[in-house]
Amino acid sequence: MFAAPALVVIALFFGLPVLAAFALSLTDFDIYALADLGNLRFVGLHNYSQLLQNPLFWKALGNTLYFVAVGVPLSIAMSLGAALLLHSKLARFKPFFRTAYFAPVVTTVVAVAVIWKYLFHTRYGLVNWALSFLGVDPIDWLGDPHWAMPMIILFAVWKNFGYNMIILLAGLQSIPEDLYEAARIDGATPARQFWHVTLPMLGPVLLLVGILTMAGYFQLFAEPYVITLGGPLQSTVSVLYLMYEEGFKWWNLGNASAVAFLLFVLMTATTSGLMWFARRKGVE
Repeated sequence: MFAAPALVVIALFFGLPVLAAFALSLTDFDIYALADLGNLRFVGLHNYSQLLQNPLFWKALGNTLYFVAVGVPLSIAMSLGAALLLHSKLARFKPFFRTAYFAPVVTTVVAVAVIWKYLFHTRYGLVNWALSFLGVDPIDWLGDPHWAMPMIILFAVWKNFGYNMIILLAGLQSIPEDLYEAARIDGATPARQFWHVTLPMLGPVLLLVGILTMAGYFQLFAEPYVITLGGPLQSTVSVLYLMYEEGFKWWNLGNASAVAFLLFVLMTATTSGLMWFARRKGVE
């Protein structure tokens, strides 16, 4: 009875949209059906089979997996490093740095992405201007397929690491100091204290941070939409960006729903696999 309000909210704003997306993915819902539902037809799994034969979908899936595989560990590593620095007894001006590190999280993605785009501009960007003093020729950061996705990853990590930093900092502050004292008495170096005390005690927090970060990074859209528009040569097209184009550019809402549901299945499978791995390692 106490859980009923939360379950109702989950059913209305999560369960029903998922079922609606799946139902829509089994139809050829497009702009003609939007004008007249009489034009709507049931096509079964045709959208899925067509999607799996679309090279652009596999390109978008590969870009998304690349973004997640590189961005998630990098984001967690930066968050943990910042949290350790702020938790250190030697750190000064902790409130200032805590606010400064968290500030990118509360900024508007689109506004900051536009600034980031100009920072890495080939001719007028501040980054290439600074590199010129080192004798480095201008680099087309956002126009080169080899550099575009790393720049997107760098931006996403900078934008989001402060959120995880706060969670990890709270986890560090909850570790009893007695454990570190016992480790020091046993002759453990700071590196061994981190490996045998800090990381095991942070296990549940790291699992939470990993799941939240992975779920957010699978939904990559705003960064490539504002910075590169999916280019160059489709090197930054994500699954969610492909869904947007199918649904709101070409008005193939049935195909877009199929893309969305496949992304949902992929995120669910990945998260379940991460939780299974954590249970195998004894993380609760």
